[in-house]
Amino acid sequence: MTEEKDPENGYAEDVHVTDIGLTWVASRWSLVDMFNREPDRHTRPEDGPVAEWLGFAELAVDEFDRSRAVQLGQDVQRLLRSPLPDDTIRAAWLGAAHGLFDPAEYGISARAWLQRTEEAWLARVRRDDPTFVPPPPQPVVDEELRRAVLQVIHSAAEHLGHAAENPPFGTPVAGLVPALERVVTESCADLGYRLFLRAMKAYHVPADKPSLVALGERFDYAYWVVREGLNDRAA
Repeated sequence: MTEEKDPENGYAEDVHVTDIGLTWVASRWSLVDMFNREPDRHTRPEDGPVAEWLGFAELAVDEFDRSRAVQLGQDVQRLLRSPLPDDTIRAAWLGAAHGLFDPAEYGISARAWLQRTEEAWLARVRRDDPTFVPPPPQPVVDEELRRAVLQVIHSAAEHLGHAAENPPFGTPVAGLVPALERVVTESCADLGYRLFLRAMKAYHVPADKPSLVALGERFDYAYWVVREGLNDRAA
C-alpha cells in the first residue's frame, strides 16, 4: 500500500491502516448485509453469513502487505494456544463485531470458528505463495503492558458492559469486560487491547482518547488504529 506523510505528525505512515489481524476482520461488521442474515435466505449453514465472514479473512490478504497480513494468523494462534474457554473467546469476538456474527448460531464453537478463519486466510495466502509457513505466534506477555491495558479496560468497564448487554441491534453480549480481561492476562496484551478498542468503537462508548492513543503508541500501532472511529468523550 502507498506510504504517505501524516499531516499531524510529519512522519511516513500508512494512513489507510485502521486495524490489523483478527480485529480488522471483526471491524467488517459495519459492512455486513443485514438482509443476508435472515435464516430462510440460505439452505445450507455454510452459505450466507459464514461464507461472508470467511471471505473477510481472505480479504485481509489482499488488503495488507505481507508483514501486516500475517497478523491474522498470529491473532488466531494466540487465542487457540491459550487456556481460554470457548465462551470467553466467543464473548470477546462478539463484542468486537457488535454481535453481528455469532458462530454458535450456526453450530460452530468459537475455537472451531477461529480454525476455519485461519484455514480460509492461509488458503488465500498460499494461492500467491504455496510454500508459505505461518510464523509462530508471539503473544505480548509483558506484565507492565498487561497492567496498562487492564487499567484502561477497567476505566470503561461499566459503560462498555452495559452497551454490549443492551445493543440497538446484534446479539447481546454478557460478560464482555471479564472476557477481554482474560484475553489480556491469559493470551496477549496486544490482542486484548485491540479487541477492547474494537468493542469501544462498535458500541460507540465514550473514551479517553489521549490515554488510549498513548497506550497504542506503546504497541507501535499505525496512526489510525486507535483514532479511527473512537468516540472521544472530550470532543
